Order: sequence, then C-alpha cells, then structure tokens
Amino acid sequence: MRALTVHPAQAGSLAVTDVPEPAASHGAILAEGVALGVCGTDREIAAGEHGSAPPGQDHLILGHESLGRVLEAPGGSGFSSGDLVVGVVRRPDPVPCGACAAGEFDMCRNGRYTERGIKGLDGYGARRWRVEPDYAVRLDPRLADVGVLLEPTSVVAKAWDQIEKVGRRSWFEPRTVLVTGAGPIGLLAALLGTQRGLDVHLLDRVTDGPKPGVVRDLGAEYHTEDAADVMRKLRPDVVVEATGAGSVALDVMTGTARYGIVCLTGVSSAGRRVKVDAGALNREIVLENDAVIGSVNANLTHYRAAADALGRADLDWLGRLITRRVPLERAGEAFESRADDIKTVIEL
Repeated sequence: MRALTVHPAQAGSLAVTDVPEPAASHGAILAEGVALGVCGTDREIAAGEHGSAPPGQDHLILGHESLGRVLEAPGGSGFSSGDLVVGVVRRPDPVPCGACAAGEFDMCRNGRYTERGIKGLDGYGARRWRVEPDYAVRLDPRLADVGVLLEPTSVVAKAWDQIEKVGRRSWFEPRTVLVTGAGPIGLLAALLGTQRGLDVHLLDRVTDGPKPGVVRDLGAEYHTEDAADVMRKLRPDVVVEATGAGSVALDVMTGTARYGIVCLTGVSSAGRRVKVDAGALNREIVLENDAVIGSVNANLTHYRAAADALGRADLDWLGRLITRRVPLERAGEAFESRADDIKTVIEL
C-alpha cells in the first residue's frame, strides 16, 4: 500500500513508499484515504525539526488533516460503509492525567499524549487507514470536496470555545473581532466569527491573490496596515492571533477594548527578539481586566462543533480555501510554498 512517509529527525526523507496494510489493532474502522491536508507542522516534520515514529518503527506515516470514506465498520459503531469520516489527531496519555481522563486530551498536563502523523502514531497519509470508532467523526456527505478542512476547523472551534469560557467570567457581549493572519486557521476563525454574528475584521500583509476576495466574500473587512494601527482604529473585543509573529502578538495584546480577550493560536519561532515595554503591557492587561490565552489542538467536542460549522458554511466559499490539489505520487509538490497558497491538499 502506498503512503507518505518520513524518517523523523532526518531532513529530506519525505517519500511516497510501500507500507503494510494497516493492522486491525489500529482501529475497527477501515477507511479509504480520500484527501490529506498539509500544514506548517507537516512541513516542519518533513524538514526534520520534530516528529517521532511509532515504537519499534523507523518511519512515520505523515498526515493529521484527514478525510476518508468508510470501507468497513463494526455493527453498533455508528458508522457504515460509504460514510465520510475524519480521524481525530490526538490520543490521551496512558497514565492518564486528570485532563485526559476527563476527555480533554487537548489539555494534557504531562505531555505523554500521542498524535496521529506527528508523535508516536502513524498518520492518515495512506491509501487506507484505520481509526477507532471513538476517535472518528462522521461528516455530512455534502462536504466530500472540503471535509479535509475539518481538523483545522476543530482547532479554531476550540479557540472560540476557550474565548467564550473566559468571557463568561463576567458579562460578555463581544461585537468586534480581529483575526490576524489569512492562512487556513485565520480564515476559518473568521468564518466562525461571522457565524456568531460578530463584526469580523482580518489583518494580513498580502494585497493581491485570493485572500482579500475570500475575506470580503465572507462579509468581513480586510486590512493590510500595521497591527498597532488596526488595533487603535478598531479596539476589538476579541483577537484571534494566527500569524505566530511576535511583534503582531504584542501589538494585539495592548490594543483591545476593556475586558478584551486575545487568543494566541499561531506558534512563534524561537530565538526572535522584540523590544517590549513590559510595564505598559502589564498595566494594560491588569487595569482593563484583559485576558491572553493560548490554544492548541482539539478534543471530540471541538471536532463535532467544527463539523457543524462546516455543514452551515457556504460550500463554494470553503472550496476556495483549497487552492492546490496534488496526487499522492507527487506529494512532494505539496510541501513547496507558493505565493497564492491558502490550503494545499494531497489527493490519496
């Protein structure tokens, strides 16, 4: 069976190779791989920066943004042959910690979790894969062309869940949200903002290509000015930061409305330094009851919320987020960044 593999920590090892059929021990649901989304995490693993293979194995089947079609499913599982299905990425740690025991494995406290296609478990980048029924999410058949967006949507569904939980510590009726970064995470965060009836603004430095039009057709306003200038103009109630740029993150922390919430979803590169007036930052956050939170990964609750959000979205708009599709045998092309890329998908 053909699959997309890497040897973790070995740059340049990305390849499409023959691997054994997935073992029944990997899950009772057997799915035919339909599509695989490629993100920054996959590119970092392919570059040898992180990632780990399953125990006793020298290679890792890559891929965590899955989409498949059920070939076999046990009776009583809630799945049937032909169902469109996505596999959850993370599995709880074996101890488990308190969060994992409560089903909140996205909030694992001891770091012993595993992740499909990333850490200790083979991913979904294969012609066929297996998944446990408890870690599978069925999608509306209408989403056959765009269902591969479910995993990144689950990430922003979690971010919005965290924002709303923090907001409920007091009276909370946000009106304006700024999303920084017009990649897949930023655009999907903006989608969920519009679905909440908010006045949505999105900041990115790109002035041409598909992104400005995609944002406008969502009903949001597109900005290209410096983050500090946009913050002064909008004074948003909520910011979803999806660039990972340290200077942008600092600018949005100090410019929200009172009781503002900044949710950081972008991961910054280590070693980059920016000057900051720590006293002013502290004063802003304390005296205005602001909150800054980090959010990563998702649990089953967020996957289901994401499936609902995609089901309510305009399918043509979602389709415009997928700007390139490449066949599995040319998967290496999906790891080459191009100026007009939003989401690149490998067709399995």
